[in-house]
Formats: sequence, structure tokens, C-alpha cells
Amino acid sequence: MDQLFTDALYMTTRSIEACGVLVIVIGAIVAATNFFRHLRDENPYRELRSTLGRAILLGLELLVAADIINTVAIEPTLDRLAVLAGIVLIRTFLSLSLEVKITGKWPWDRSKSQ
Repeated sequence: MDQLFTDALYMTTRSIEACGVLVIVIGAIVAATNFFRHLRDENPYRELRSTLGRAILLGLELLVAADIINTVAIEPTLDRLAVLAGIVLIRTFLSLSLEVKITGKWPWDRSKSQ
């Protein structure tokens, strides 16, 4: 029974990882399509970066979720926990910097949104 549970969690994490990668790939395709479709607009590059950045953010969130499930539920060792902490730290930094690039403000700065 324990092996069945581990196998199910393994397949779950792989499925979430695949969804994360798929979101990024589809987001890149959609962003490129919109870029070429609106090439004559005022600032198509900004829209490209915004769309692609949002896809990357969503994909990163899915990948972090898969890493957390994999580390905590499947192989909870101190080494894997340290690796997870590093991965989450790097991905959090990437997410934060992408959010600032997309919106032009810090996520906690709501005064500029109005």
C-alpha cells in the first residue's frame, strides 16, 4: 500500500510539472501569436513581455507546487529539503522580478494600481 501511495504521488507531481511546462509553452506561443498579430499597434513588445511573463509566472507556480509535493510527501530528507528551499527561493525571486517587470510596481504597492 505504501508503494502504491508513493507511485500515485510521483505520478501526481510529474503531471503537475508537465502542466507547468505546458502552460509556459502555450503562453509563449500565444504571446508570439499576439505579438505578430498586433505588430502595427503602438507597443506590441510590451504586450509580448506581459503575456509571456504571466505564462511564466503561472508555470513557475505549478513547478514549485510539484517540487513541494515531491520533497515533503515522497522523499522528506534534509538534503532534499535544502534543495527545495533553494529552488523555492530562486523561483520566488524570479516571480517577484517578473511581476515587477509586468506591472511596473512592487506587488505590495497597491497605490499605483488606481
